[in-house]
Amino acid sequence: MAHFTRTLLAILFLWSGLVAGLTSTLQQVTNFGSNPTNVGMFVYKPTTVKTKPAVIFAIHYCTGTAQAYFSGSPYAQLADTYGFVVIYPSSPNSGTCWDVSSKATLTHNAGGDSFGISNMVAYAISTYGADPARIFVTGSSSGAMMTNVLCAVYPNLFAAASVYSGVAAGCFMSNFGGVDAWNSTCAQGQVSATSAQWASVVRAMFPGYTGAYPPIQEYHGTADTTLFPENLGEEVKEWAGVFGYNAAAPAQVLQNTPLAGYTKSIYGPNLQGISAAGVGHTVPIQGNEDMKWFGFVAGGAAPPKSTGGATTTVSSTTTIGTTTPPTTTVSTPTSTPTSVSQHWDQCGGQGWTGATACAAPFTCQVLNPFYSQCL
Repeated sequence: MAHFTRTLLAILFLWSGLVAGLTSTLQQVTNFGSNPTNVGMFVYKPTTVKTKPAVIFAIHYCTGTAQAYFSGSPYAQLADTYGFVVIYPSSPNSGTCWDVSSKATLTHNAGGDSFGISNMVAYAISTYGADPARIFVTGSSSGAMMTNVLCAVYPNLFAAASVYSGVAAGCFMSNFGGVDAWNSTCAQGQVSATSAQWASVVRAMFPGYTGAYPPIQEYHGTADTTLFPENLGEEVKEWAGVFGYNAAAPAQVLQNTPLAGYTKSIYGPNLQGISAAGVGHTVPIQGNEDMKWFGFVAGGAAPPKSTGGATTTVSSTTTIGTTTPPTTTVSTPTSTPTSVSQHWDQCGGQGWTGATACAAPFTCQVLNPFYSQCL
């Protein structure tokens, strides 16, 4: 599905050197509740935990595991500092990508990987005395996709989210009901919709829900060739539609924030889009920024959840290049057939109608019944 690049490898190597300094260890939890797809649950609980602690769900990338994300992300170290609990779900799927494509996972309480993760929340509240109002979620790549999905399908469970190089919730929806199915059209930034259309997609995932949706930060690199940078614009439009913001006119644009070359567009108190110039797949985790967004740092409390739907007037007309509302509708067809598929492209799988040969020197490798890829 998605692929971590040299940048991500470097970050993982850096963080792996810090694991030895942790105050506790990663523990697996079983029998935490209904879990039809057998998602793994791994917990890091620091030696010193705050009373009624917050919980961060940290969701790994394709080819990753809970253990790899534990070692390769800063959340365990931050948990030692701030006294929260970290839960690392582990994908049950071949290739360890997350199911963000099936109807079950994209529908409230209908099953799929998202359902298993949602049931970890109640377990954390009852077992660790966690604060139900301070359950946060974040992820990278496929885990970023799942983060968007969880915010759409289970908005009642999460207080805020940060997304590192994902796609809009529903963008990977499979035309043939595939579980953990790749969608080249979405990955390559060819799925486009208006904010209103995306908001309808989100609301259809939890029919009848009228409550609040989690505030969300969306990070994406401009040089991402796995999940193309156009996906940032679709993520922004999706949540702008939910919150009632104007995706084409952020209220504020901050250059070189939080790092040099990063541009932060603030659409309202519940939505930020951060474009990282020249950064590929995936954007490195900004742990300190997450601590501000989630409210662990004084003066940086997480914004309140929003029920969305209200029209918001903004004062600035500054735009980012990927947020202009298009005129096409949401669709996720299979790729247009070509003579050969390129490196990383789909080359087979149930329902696939595109090219099945790969450009040299790559070969078509089966990752699961629904997705083969040129590797």
